[in-house]
Amino acid sequence: MKRLGLVMLAVALCMTAARTAMAQGHLRYGVQAGLLMPVSDYNTADKMGFIGGVGATYWLPGTGNIGVRGDVSYSSTAHKSPVTGNTKIIGGMASFVYALMPASAPARLMITGGVGYYNVDLGAGAKESKIGFGGGAAVAFKMGTGSTRLVVATRYTSVSTATKLTFLPITVGLTFGK
Repeated sequence: MKRLGLVMLAVALCMTAARTAMAQGHLRYGVQAGLLMPVSDYNTADKMGFIGGVGATYWLPGTGNIGVRGDVSYSSTAHKSPVTGNTKIIGGMASFVYALMPASAPARLMITGGVGYYNVDLGAGAKESKIGFGGGAAVAFKMGTGSTRLVVATRYTSVSTATKLTFLPITVGLTFGK
């Protein structure tokens, strides 16, 4: 019983410390949509398509320019003639973000790199779920005096399917928060 009490106390102290640390950081969240450009072998099989998603960035306390980002997206591209159908990709990516300018700048350039997990549906029952890697850049423009920003971003992404699936999404979105 004494050990259980000590464990509960340790958990309570960790939760209090974590809440204090989270209170010092900043969370931004938003939505994005845009074009998905197939690259390499994917480009020989499919046309340009669309992508949409949601994401959030937690800016680590005390740094001001280092963050952790999570994204979830859905995309679709149509197969090139004579094949009919389309490729659908749903997945998520966790990334590290480094901002080259301070948050107070009117335009903030950021670079990202991360790892994700994607479910790729090539049509005709061909589905795979695999790990993917990505790296890219974004520019966040302040909109007025509030905290809303217009973000233009791209991230070269490679999914480790049987025929390596590589693509370049070009998105425009809005972010909110601190």
